[in-house]
Parts: sequence; structure tokens; C-alpha cells
Amino acid sequence: MKTIEDLDVAGRRVFVRADLNVPLSDGRITDDGRIRAVAPTIAKLVQAGAKVIVASHLGRPKGAPDPQYSLAPVAGRLGEILGTSVAFATDTVGESAKATVAALANGEVTLLENLRFNAGETAKDDAERGAFADQLAELADLYVGDGFGAVHRKHASVFDLPARLPHAVGDLIATEVGVLKRLTEEVERPYVVVLGGSKVSDKVGVIDNLLGKADRILIGGGMAYTFLAALGHEVGISLLQKDQIPTVLEYLERGKANGVEFVLPVDVSISAFFPDTKTHAPVPDFEVVAADEIPADKEGLDIGPKTRELFAAKLADAKTVFWNGPVGVFEHPTFAEGTKAVAAALLASDAFTVVGGGDSAAAVRILGFDETKFGHISTGGGASLEYLEGKTLPGLAALEG
Repeated sequence: MKTIEDLDVAGRRVFVRADLNVPLSDGRITDDGRIRAVAPTIAKLVQAGAKVIVASHLGRPKGAPDPQYSLAPVAGRLGEILGTSVAFATDTVGESAKATVAALANGEVTLLENLRFNAGETAKDDAERGAFADQLAELADLYVGDGFGAVHRKHASVFDLPARLPHAVGDLIATEVGVLKRLTEEVERPYVVVLGGSKVSDKVGVIDNLLGKADRILIGGGMAYTFLAALGHEVGISLLQKDQIPTVLEYLERGKANGVEFVLPVDVSISAFFPDTKTHAPVPDFEVVAADEIPADKEGLDIGPKTRELFAAKLADAKTVFWNGPVGVFEHPTFAEGTKAVAAALLASDAFTVVGGGDSAAAVRILGFDETKFGHISTGGGASLEYLEGKTLPGLAALEG
């Protein structure tokens, strides 16, 4: 894949497909990690004298403008990070976009409105998607793909547009691919994987592939209760995917056969009520029980103190760690201890540590950890997982062409 250094960008309109899909609350950005991650690529293009056109999606609008998914707040924050004003186009390929791009001087930046406000961006029909890509291509001379969190999507701005313009990868994607190769092709052992999050079904493919690569797989979060149920334990009203129990049993057997150690919670923090993660109201019935003693009317919401110690011990000698998914409801202080413990154990180890995007990356920042102390914090949870599953990612394939 070509890099920015392979392109002559001075004085030319460069379309940068970023991933600025940041969380918003009442129109305010609650985690700007993805904006900061792509800023160095944009800054490099600015310094080289390019006319930079940044584009991204945000949320899941239904192919039409929706104010709650506007990228307007992102334009302001991007400008603050870059230390320069960022013009904002109020549409994607309409009059505002054309006028804003036409007004760009060398070294200036504009951000287009949410790409998914146009149905062509996510269309399943190749012709409809291609027609939108044609409109986007008219705005630019060159294309730089740097939205790693979107490269697993066959969308117009990710898959079709690179075929229409000379293209290269940005620094963020180049870094992400290099890191993922260290997790799949150049692994230093022991290799420990920590998987959390709510659903086993979200991690089926990655577990399947890692059974031939990892030395240990630590299971936490909501998905742990399907594993515990597969072992015959009562899990109360905890998150449970009964249809995944046969798959889990198969993975446990394959783990034994392949010498891969599965590490499950030995105790859990429980409550009868899901905590209020906005007000952080106290949880009066919070208690810790053994993982095989969850009452029928209670829900597991975090790993317990013994499990935190167990996980830390299993991470202590690791040389490579991949962590995807918080191991508890970290948004509430009562149930954040497990996720804090995992993050702390990663920092205490000598391993090359990769935090695999999504909620786990947000947790690191929200819980106050210095993200620069980790080996790498990914910007693409779903894309990272699909890469680790061994899938071909459409956006990367397009950039290789």
C-alpha cells in the first residue's frame, strides 16, 4: 500500500476518509480519542500544502439528514486539536460542500457533513453506491484512507472512492495494520487475550481464530455468563445467550486440545438492578459471590476481587496482550473495578499491549489511565476483530489496489 509520502499533495485537493464516529451526549463530545488519532495525518497534509477535505460517518442515520448525528461539533474539536480553523460543509456533495471545497486555500481544512446522510454511502446496490462515490470524487484530486474503524465496511467512501482517485493509506491505518500483524504473524509469547463485552456472538469469529494462536484467553463482561452457564452454573438474570452454549462448549474442548487456557471468573459482583450509569446512584444490594453461586434473581455486573487477582496473575508474564471489551459495567464506579484491574495489569506487565478499540478504549480514557503507556490503543473495534478473524477487509483491499 502507498503512503502519504508517495503522493504529491501540495496544492491538491486531498479527500481524507477518517473515522470521527465519536460518542455524543446532548451535542457534546464525550470521548475525542478518534479525532486525536487521525489529527497527525491531517496535520501532515496541511504542512505539505494540501487542501484537505475530511469526511466521516457518525452514528446510524437512515440515509437522510438527522441533526442528532451532525458532525458540526466534531469540526470545532478538530480545529482545536489542529490549532487551525476547520470549515464545515452542511452537506456531503451538495452546494455547501462544493462551495466550501472551492474556497480552500493550500494548507486549509474542511469537514463535510455526515456521509451517512446520503443513502448512497451504505447502499447494498453497487450502482447506487458507485454513483455517490462519483459525486465524492468530483470534490477531490487524491484520496487518503485513514478511517480504520470503517475499513470492514463496503461503503462508498471506503471501498468505491479509492478506485476513482490516486490513493494511499494515512499514518493511522498504517500503524493499525502493523500492530495487527504483530498479533497474528509476529507474535511474542506468552500471548494472552482478554475478551469482554456483552455478547459471545460478537466474538465468535475471533475466538475461533485465536484458538490456534493465543496461549491464554481471559473471559469477562456479559459474555462470561454464557461460559459459566455452559459449565452448568446458575447465572440468574445475567446476560445469557443460550443459543451460543454449544459453541462455547466446543471452544472449551478445542482449547484443551490445542493447549489454550481459558480463564473464567471465579467470583462476580452482582445486583438485582442494573446500575444508573448517568447519575452513579449507589447500588444498595451490591454484593460479591462465587461465580457458581449467583442467585436466580441477581445479575452479574463485574468480575469480583479474586478474579481480578487471577486475571492479573495470568497477565503478569505475558509478552503480547490483546484486550477487547470491558469486563464489567465500567460506566458505574461500583462495577468499574474489574476493568480498572485489567488496565492496571496491562500497564504493570512488560508485554506489548494492544487495547482493541470500542468500549475498552473508551474505558481506558474514562477511568483516567494514561493511554500513552499502552503499546497501542486501536480506533477500530469491529475492524480489529474482523482482521483477527482472518477476514478480508474491503477498505484495506481497496487501498491495496
